[in-house]
Amino acid sequence: MEKIHKDQIIKIFEKEYPELSKEFIKIQGEMYTMFAAKHMDYGLNNIALGGDILNNNNDKTFSLTGLCIRLTDKISRLKNLLLNGRAFVKGEGMEDTFIDIANYGIIGMLVGRNKWKK
Repeated sequence: MEKIHKDQIIKIFEKEYPELSKEFIKIQGEMYTMFAAKHMDYGLNNIALGGDILNNNNDKTFSLTGLCIRLTDKISRLKNLLLNGRAFVKGEGMEDTFIDIANYGIIGMLVGRNKWKK
């Protein structure tokens, strides 16, 4: 089987699934906007143990553990939203929760790749 270059995969995907691909890209923009806004509110400190950098593997592990706890909170909120069928806190509905979960995943990757810094 011929190996398809990733640029070709994207072109094929966008041609075969134009609405899906456009909406995915739109959602990525929404995710980035929320990430940027929250990052400006919180800064590096909430992930980097109260400092601006993660100095060693122990710091990174502790940081990732905190992210796991936050993800557990978000998943619990999602489960309650599904069971209750409504959100009790304004602005924290299902879409917001999915974006939070996705962004925490990306933050975990940034930490893992040693990019959680200025």
